[in-house]
Amino acid sequence: MRALLPLLRTGWGWGWRAGSIVAARLPGRVSAGAVPGRAMALYRTEERGQPHSPDYRVFLKNEAGHYISPFHDIPLKVDSAENLFNMVVEIPRWTNAKMEIATEEPLNPIKPDVKDGKLRYVANIFPHKGYIWNYGALPQTWEDPHQKDKSTNCCGDDDPIDVCEIGSKVLSCGEVIPVKILGTLALIDQGETDWKLIAINVNDPEASKFRDIDDVMKYKPGYLEATLNWFRLYKVPEGKPENQFAFDGEFKNKAFALEVIKSAHECWKALLMKKCDGGAINCTNVQVCDSPFHCTQEEARSLVESVSFSANKEYNKEEQVWHFLGK
Repeated sequence: MRALLPLLRTGWGWGWRAGSIVAARLPGRVSAGAVPGRAMALYRTEERGQPHSPDYRVFLKNEAGHYISPFHDIPLKVDSAENLFNMVVEIPRWTNAKMEIATEEPLNPIKPDVKDGKLRYVANIFPHKGYIWNYGALPQTWEDPHQKDKSTNCCGDDDPIDVCEIGSKVLSCGEVIPVKILGTLALIDQGETDWKLIAINVNDPEASKFRDIDDVMKYKPGYLEATLNWFRLYKVPEGKPENQFAFDGEFKNKAFALEVIKSAHECWKALLMKKCDGGAINCTNVQVCDSPFHCTQEEARSLVESVSFSANKEYNKEEQVWHFLGK
C-alpha cells in the first residue's frame, strides 16, 4: 500500500499531490472506471449498525485503510484545470431512504435521516419511484446559514451542496465518483437557499455529449422538467405545501453553478479554519493538516470504535405506497 503524499493546497481546496479519481463500494468490492492519464485512488465504505435502523452508519476509508470524513477529507476537485468534481453518493437512484452525510457527527459518516425517532423516506409520486437521480453532495463545500446568497437573497441551509447525478448507472451509497457540473436549480426551503446541482458521472458512456445545462434538455428531454416537479412535490404527501424556487424554477447554466460551488468552498474553508460560526457542525478531519480540527489516524479510529450500535434489533422498512397528485 503506497503512503499518502503531502497535502497540496490549491485555490479550490486541499488534496493529494497526485490527481485522482475516486470510487467506493462495499468493503472488498472496490472499483472505479478509469479516465486516461489520471492516477487512481480508491475510497472504501465500512458499514456499522443494522441497515434500516437509526444507528446505521456508513464510514469512509481512504486507499490506505484510514478512516476519513467524506465532508472534509475528500478533495472538492478532481483536477484543478477542468470541470471535474468529486461527488459523494448518499442515495442511489430509485431508492426511498433519506440518507445524508452526518454533518454534526465526528468524521461525518453517512446516516439515515431520522425525525421524531422514525426513519424518513421520500414518497413515491407518480410516475416516479423514489429519487430519480443518484443523489449526493460535493465534499469541501458548505452553505453558510449566516451568509446571504446575493442571487437568492436567502442564507444557506447549513449543509454541503447537493448533487443530482443524471448518468445511466445506479450507484451505491458511499461511492465517490468524478462528475461534470452542468447547471443548478435553486430550491428555497423554509427561507433557506438549497442549491441542487445537475451533474453527470464522467465515466457515463454518454458523458462526452454533456457540457452544459442545454445538453440535458437536448439529450435527456423531460428530465429537467421531471426534476423540477419532483422537488416541487416531494413533501406534499407529508402534508406540507409545495416547495418554492428562486428564478421562477429556471435552471442556471454551468458557469453560474461553478460560481455557486466556488462560494460554498470558500465558506467551507472558513469553517475548517474556525473563521466563522459553524454551530453544531463537526469539523474533525484527518487530511486538512493546518485546520485546528485536524486529528490523527489513531484518534479517528478511536472515534469510530467509540460509537455504539443496537445489536440484532429489527426495524420496520418503509411501506411502499404510491401517490398520484392530480390537479
